[in-house]
Amino acid sequence: MLSPFSVLKKESSKFKSLNIWKQLKDDGNDLSWYLAVSTNRMPAKYLISKSILCNITDLTAATEERLWEEHRNLTEIFLETWKKVRSEKYDVTCNLDSGKTSLMDLNIELTKRMLKHCNFCRWNCQINRSVQSAGSASGEAKKQGTCQLESTSKVSSYFHHCGEEIVFRGTMGSGTIFFTSCNMRCSFCQNGDISTDKDNGIPITPYLLALMIWQLRMEGCHNTNWVGGDPTIHLHTIVEAIGMLDSLQMSAINKMKQYEYIESIKADNYVNRYNTTLKNSESAFYQRRLFNSPQLWNSNFFMSNETLHILRSLMDVWLPDFKFGPGKCALDLSRTPWYWDTVTNNLKQIHGWGEDLVIRHLIMPNHVECCTKPVLDWIALNMPEVPVNIMDQYYPDNLCDPSSSKYRERYNEISRSPTEEEIIRSYQYARELNLNFEALSYEKSVFKLIP
Repeated sequence: MLSPFSVLKKESSKFKSLNIWKQLKDDGNDLSWYLAVSTNRMPAKYLISKSILCNITDLTAATEERLWEEHRNLTEIFLETWKKVRSEKYDVTCNLDSGKTSLMDLNIELTKRMLKHCNFCRWNCQINRSVQSAGSASGEAKKQGTCQLESTSKVSSYFHHCGEEIVFRGTMGSGTIFFTSCNMRCSFCQNGDISTDKDNGIPITPYLLALMIWQLRMEGCHNTNWVGGDPTIHLHTIVEAIGMLDSLQMSAINKMKQYEYIESIKADNYVNRYNTTLKNSESAFYQRRLFNSPQLWNSNFFMSNETLHILRSLMDVWLPDFKFGPGKCALDLSRTPWYWDTVTNNLKQIHGWGEDLVIRHLIMPNHVECCTKPVLDWIALNMPEVPVNIMDQYYPDNLCDPSSSKYRERYNEISRSPTEEEIIRSYQYARELNLNFEALSYEKSVFKLIP
């Protein structure tokens, strides 16, 4: 019988050997950085960020303006260092054990500052989410932003997700963590139970979140998959958790009652119990000693520019949704203004930065002309080599399901699945544009209507 270590070593080899990597390389984008981190040939960005020393020794005493100035300076150093890491001219272990303030610490402090006038997403609500009181002394209700959250994050479930694109699920699943609440109000949301219910799930601390990441990666997951709802509104908790990853100790974790607490929402039984024999698994460590998990930002991409810059030195691969065209559809179906400009600007930024990304677009009934075609046109014009998953999995849910008590007649036009003609027309249009979509879209197709 193979040991857990041998099993995971074998699965890691299988992951590297998947045919999808050759297909993507032939199409011009093989997600090489993400693959290298996932197979531990390269360190995750958060490890590089920890090696970049900060010139501000007391972050809490500095103004936010000064912190951002330092962040801009350290980001330039990070980019130069990242380049050296990729060319194997830099040892990421430098400065990791120095005990000095780093770019990682600066990212954490900035998200705490941002929480006090929340500007995590494009709504820019400016609400102080760090205040937990129910109301003011005068009895007035406490103000809430669009996400309706305070500082505490809640997770609905976490598990080995075996339904993602093959580049993310691989052979052992994507280490997916589902947060509650969202900053958009999609009437058709297929995760409506968690995106519209801020009280769903269990309250978690950054430390508990780090334990989830650790467990999933130690069990063989190929990445940490941040999703929801939407992860953007939980930025402060996520960034602080990432900052803890390389300092967790197995001996301490084994004694933690917190582990039983988070397991109450673990939605699979991929590994029956947390197996400490996996602690030396090459599926989880860079250079056999640094905990290493590529970070995947699976988001609606309705984030602020500040959030994007925080994530730049932390995320190894991006998975943005690109739902709506430039018309009124985002407002009508999702009550979201500024959608097109926000998402396209964010996509241009990460593409211009040379980041690894995969774009998702969902084919919706009666929205091929107004949404699918403009979205695909934009991708073809701005980033034609980027892998795209054109999804045919839409079904009426949430406010669009005629059989649900939540159904609203105003959403009648999308209260059905897309037709065969709509799906094939979308695929054919993408093919005419020479988009890099077939490898991911056809493999994940629900209806298998391959033209």
